[in-house]
Amino acid sequence: MKLDVIVDEQTIAIYVPDAMIAEAEPVFSKMDADMDRGWQISRHWVDNPDRDQRCKIAADKILGALELENREMATMMAAYILARAPETTAVHVSTNGEIEETLLISETSA
Repeated sequence: MKLDVIVDEQTIAIYVPDAMIAEAEPVFSKMDADMDRGWQISRHWVDNPDRDQRCKIAADKILGALELENREMATMMAAYILARAPETTAVHVSTNGEIEETLLISETSA
């Protein structure tokens, strides 16, 4: 599977092996459990982020991983997004620190 990550004007294709999504489910469940306790999204505390907010958090982690050239972490976070929101084909990641401005893009939203 592929997730296009749009950062500023650059599109980066992240290819996620199909098997990774199933194999990483324990990691994704742990991420969900952590987020169930609440998460700081930009300047706001969210008690229980919804699915889209969780995917935006993962997209923000992709941005950080790409900045650190940590392709493995970027791929894992892309896999999380594809596992939780399989209709997503791309994410336009906010680079101004405002996670809520990140956009999840699907074929139906294009």
